[in-house]
Amino acid sequence: MLLKILMRYTRPYRGVIWLIAVLQLVSTIASLLLPSINADLIDNGVVRGDTSYILVQGGWMLLASFVQVASTITAVFFGARTAMAFGRDVRSGVFHRVSEFSSREVAQFGAPSLITRSTNDVQQVQMLLMMALTLLITAPMTMIGGVIMAVREDVGLSWLVVVAVPILGASVGFIALRMVPGFRKMQQRIDRINEVMREQLGGIRVIRAFVREPFETERFDKANEELTDVALYVGRWMATLFPVVMLVLNASTVAVLWFGGHRVDAGMMEIGSLTAYLSYLIQILMAVMMSTFLIMMLPRSIVSANRIGEVLETEPSVLPPAKSVVSTGRQGLKFEHVSFSYPGASQPVLADISFSVRPGETVAIIGSTGAGKTTLLNLIPRLMDATEGQVLMDNVDVRNYEPEILWTKIGFVPQKAYLFSGTVASNLRYGKPDATEDEMWKALEVAQAKDFVMAMPEGLESAIAQGGTNVSGGQRQRLAIARALIRQPELYLFDDSFSALDVATDARLRQALKPVTQAASVLIVSQRVATIVNADRIIVLEDGAVVGMGSHSELLETSSVYQEIVESQQQVAA
Repeated sequence: MLLKILMRYTRPYRGVIWLIAVLQLVSTIASLLLPSINADLIDNGVVRGDTSYILVQGGWMLLASFVQVASTITAVFFGARTAMAFGRDVRSGVFHRVSEFSSREVAQFGAPSLITRSTNDVQQVQMLLMMALTLLITAPMTMIGGVIMAVREDVGLSWLVVVAVPILGASVGFIALRMVPGFRKMQQRIDRINEVMREQLGGIRVIRAFVREPFETERFDKANEELTDVALYVGRWMATLFPVVMLVLNASTVAVLWFGGHRVDAGMMEIGSLTAYLSYLIQILMAVMMSTFLIMMLPRSIVSANRIGEVLETEPSVLPPAKSVVSTGRQGLKFEHVSFSYPGASQPVLADISFSVRPGETVAIIGSTGAGKTTLLNLIPRLMDATEGQVLMDNVDVRNYEPEILWTKIGFVPQKAYLFSGTVASNLRYGKPDATEDEMWKALEVAQAKDFVMAMPEGLESAIAQGGTNVSGGQRQRLAIARALIRQPELYLFDDSFSALDVATDARLRQALKPVTQAASVLIVSQRVATIVNADRIIVLEDGAVVGMGSHSELLETSSVYQEIVESQQQVAA
């Protein structure tokens, strides 16, 4: 998967990568020439006292050094830019794939994991690419070229290279294999830390209200300790790596000086050649050591790439149609024997649901918690797709609409009213990007939000914090309702959207909605009977099935489940 992601997202930068390879080749050749020139300078210049020869060879060494430095700087510059562009493209790919997911896929991965995969995991692969562009090309060139140049200087010491390089490679490989499972666990532990932190920050008010700080502290400490334990395991192996590399490097240096010194004393080798051979051996082992940086990063990057690949290769369960259909006229909403089940579930969330909502009609859905009310609403804008049956909008299956066309027909107010960071106006324009101020004020007036928005310091331009945390729950709901109203859609979906409103505001809002929604279909989910008592029809859901349908008065006579709901709320009110 790592190779697949690298191939896919580096394709636009192949020309730059080839340029980096050429620059690294030039830099490596220059660095390999330096010890040879230095050996020649010592043997033919210093030993013989030939000053002019020393100056000429010194000039060549300066030129080679300049070429090496210039090539390396340029290669690292372009390598860093390419790696950063690669990271940007992968993050963009993950983001756009996640934005295509339905609620099912988001629940499958979990929001904390998706955040980690699009940030930390991408960063791991990005860093690997940057190190690869910097070292992967240089290291093998240096090793191969170094061996050739070392043997060229003296064949008698070549056995040292044959011994040192395999020992170093085997040691590094052994340690790297021990780190792979640790890196896999580390990414999972980071997911867990992310999950706990998101829950605690999002639910800080609930935690304080119920004095659960000690419990949440303990929960975070447990997740933190699990990550620490894995990090320490990986860190110990990583800490072992560098001493092993340096031990082999230093032992090889001592061996070259020992055996090379005897060869120089016997007249079988020149001093300059010994110096050059030592330099080449160090270059070879340093190249192996540079490769250890990549080897250390490779296990974690493989794990991260697999996690990224899981997201990129997961096909959304909600897909646009192969051939879209255009509806003719407003025909309202219809459910025909609709069922929905989660993969692997023992029983369906919704079973054989059939009803219709005609234009100008208001239909309400009520039921106990977990009856499937929100799931039913989510099938209409295709946040999920029905597993059986059809959801029809204007007599066309919603799965046959282009998503953008379907969504323009719907004004959706979710169960949890969410506002985006920005202003009141920018949040309203989510419903209609070209909305005028007059249209926004009209929508706010119907939603019973005009008064508190006018009381804000800057009116429509007043700041809204992320999630709408700087306004009350009731104000959030009213702004979310105004956002749906400003679109003037064919179908309004209110998913328990009046729960945070007091009874008087609820009544005023429902009264103001009548003339605005008289030509549209309205589907309301509510836990409160007072909100839906005047609906044209009320559907009673129980365990995902319709157990009652009719007006308020009819259900009081025919539905025992509805009678229980009404009685329980009357007792609470009393």
